[in-house]
This record gives sequence, structure tokens and C-alpha cells, in this order.
Amino acid sequence: MVGDALRVPPTFADGRPYFRGFDPASVPSPCFVVDRAAIDCNVQILREVGRAGDCKILAALKAFSCFAVFDQLHDALSGACASGLHEALLAREKLNKEVHVFSPAYTEDELSQLLVTADHIVFNNLSQWQRFQSQCLAAEANQREARQQEGCEPLSFGIRMNPEHSEGTVSIYDPCAPLSRLGVTRRQWNTELSQAAARGVRETDVLRGLSGLHFHSLCEQGAKPLERTLAAIQSCWGDILQRPEIRWFNMGGGHHITKPDYDRDLLVKMVRDWRERFNVQVYLEPGEAIAIHSGVLVASVLDVHDNGMPQVILDTSATCHMPDTLEMPYTPEIWGADILAGAPPYAEAGGWAVRLGGQTCLAGDVMGDYLFAKPLSIGQRLVFDDMAHYTMVKTSTFNGIRLPSIALYDSRTGQVEVIKEFGYRDFRDRLS
Repeated sequence: MVGDALRVPPTFADGRPYFRGFDPASVPSPCFVVDRAAIDCNVQILREVGRAGDCKILAALKAFSCFAVFDQLHDALSGACASGLHEALLAREKLNKEVHVFSPAYTEDELSQLLVTADHIVFNNLSQWQRFQSQCLAAEANQREARQQEGCEPLSFGIRMNPEHSEGTVSIYDPCAPLSRLGVTRRQWNTELSQAAARGVRETDVLRGLSGLHFHSLCEQGAKPLERTLAAIQSCWGDILQRPEIRWFNMGGGHHITKPDYDRDLLVKMVRDWRERFNVQVYLEPGEAIAIHSGVLVASVLDVHDNGMPQVILDTSATCHMPDTLEMPYTPEIWGADILAGAPPYAEAGGWAVRLGGQTCLAGDVMGDYLFAKPLSIGQRLVFDDMAHYTMVKTSTFNGIRLPSIALYDSRTGQVEVIKEFGYRDFRDRLS
């Protein structure tokens, strides 16, 4: 029932493998499908950037945690970064390379488990570090000999800085927006050191055990925003970076490194310059760059309703299965369709204008308005493009909507493998 136009993936970059020969009818519906060939393409680009920049690249699990393809990441990347205990446990279990963690705050129980799971733990401010400092340093000392015998670096701790330099255009994704809870500003850093001194605690004692700095301020951006951010950091934090105890610097994520128009030469130049200037190991934490243009979401038409314009109900959901389309917001691309801008009626569109929505009771569970060459029919498959990152990791079962299945495809072989299907028990067992 799928027209040829709906089975042809859009062009992303010349020569890049992406769902060549894929038949949407070959998987259940709804279903996330990841193309192993596309993942390989992204990973090899990241490997080359790591080599050229003499830096370490970590997979950000907050964006993409499909561990069925972690075998493709293992040899190319240095490890993974986690946003908390569960992601850290997944990284240790399924990738088992370097595990880095940042969370705005930790519970004592979580931290105790992270101290035997992670390699780097980043704290949100100095006061939190002071609260857990003795526990962290004791764990580092207890593990030192065993880690050395295993050829691992010592357990390491850092602080997240707030560069106070915004490059983002969407406030919900801007960690440097005014009143941000993420990271410590230089003013806060100085204040916390002054407060410690007033309690009789020397600066050297407060900072004892800290060996790195971390920041994250970009979102789907190129190398130029990073260049401006690094200039702001050097101006405000350069003296701290010059300290001999600072041995590593983590530039976070949000770098669109694997996009065709990303200036990777500039990135490599900046990373090498930073490494040499401050004598630090540089880390990058791409998440989206690993999975960008590597996955799709296959869905089916359930009904066509008319209320001023055709309203197609799908077996997927924006709010449950692709919430970034509502949070960002943005309208996802669909193979064989054009996105309609403006507002209905679309009298001059020249095709079949339709609004696509999900199964939930939420009135705003809408993907957007689209133009198809001809009307869709019940049972017809649609393919939402670029749906690997920030989709599977954000799915929910609101309204009891079934989670999409997960499948792997390989453009090099045409092989399809359905690796996970969900049902009632997955909904029930999250509740009590």
C-alpha cells in the first residue's frame, strides 16, 4: 500500500548510506528503525576527529541509548557520558569503556553506586563537591591500586562551569540562560571560595581532589558557536584552567560534528590549541552527532477524520514517541511529503493537504500539516525522518499508548532485524 514516493529516503549527503532499499512494510508499526550503515558513517567521522584532534569522544546516552548498536561504538569512541546512575550503569554494562557522569545533584545512595561505576564524576557547584569531597577522595584512594593494575586512570572529579555565553536560540535548551541551575558561574565560584574561607577552610582544601572542568552550552550547532564560547571561557576562566591540578577539560555536547556542512577542520584546530595551551586532555560528548540521520519512525494510518481539513490519525504519537517535536518545537520531515508552512486553508498547495495527529487524548498531539501528492489510505505506512536521537530515550506510555518496536536495518545488506517489541506488561510494570 506504500507508494514509491513514500519509500524513497531523502538525500542527506552524497555517498552516505541511509535506508537504501528499505521497505517500511518490513517492520511492525509503529517502529523505530536504525540503519547500522548510517551509524557506522557517523562513528567513523567521530573517530577521525578524535584522532586528528588528539581528544577523546564520548557517546552522550541522554540523546541515544540504543545499546544494540554499541558494538559499533566500542572501538571508535573512548566511552560514554551519563546524566545519572541508570545511564552510567547501562554504559558500564553495555559499552564498558570510560564512563563520565554529570547530574545537577546526587543523592548519597546514587553517588555511592557511581563511585564504583564511573570514571569521571562532575559536580554542579563547589558546595556540593565539599559535601561529598571526603567520600569521593576515600573512594579514589581505595580504588587507586586496583585501577592501576587494570590499566585505568584514577577515579576523577570535576566541576561544571557556566560560561555565561548563550549561543542557543531556544530557551528550554539553553544552559547559559539567566537564572540557569546548570553549572557554576565564575562569580558563584569566587563567592563559594570566600564563604569557605570565612568558615576557616582554605581554597586549596576546597579544591583538593578536583582535576577537571566541564561545560555544555551548545545545541545542534556548528564550530563557530563553539569558537565564541571558548573565547568567553578563556576570558573568564583562563586562570583556573592554568592551574596544574586541572588535567582535563570537557567541552560537552551539542556539536553537529557529523553534519555535512560542519567545519571539522576548525573543531580540530580549536581542540588541539586548547589541549596545548592548557595542557589538558580534551573530551567531547556528542549524542545527536552519533545518531543524526541514522533512524526513522515507521507509522500507519488508522483513520481519516475531516474537520475543515483532513485529519489523519496515526498509530504513533508526537507527545509519546517524538516529544522533541512539541518541546523544540519543530515539524518532522516525512518521506514523500512536504511540510506546509503558514495556516490553513492551503488553497494553493496543489496536492492533498492534511494534518497528522496521534492517538492520545491530548488536543495538541499533532505532528504538523503536510502536503501529499494524493490522499492517504487506511493502513498506509508513513516514514518520519531522522528519528533516532531524542526519541527512543524520551518515549512514554501516556494514555497507555504502545511503545514503538525497535528494529535494525543495514543499507549495505538490506537485512532487517526486529530487536524489541512492547506490549501491555511494559505499560503495567511501570506503574503500581
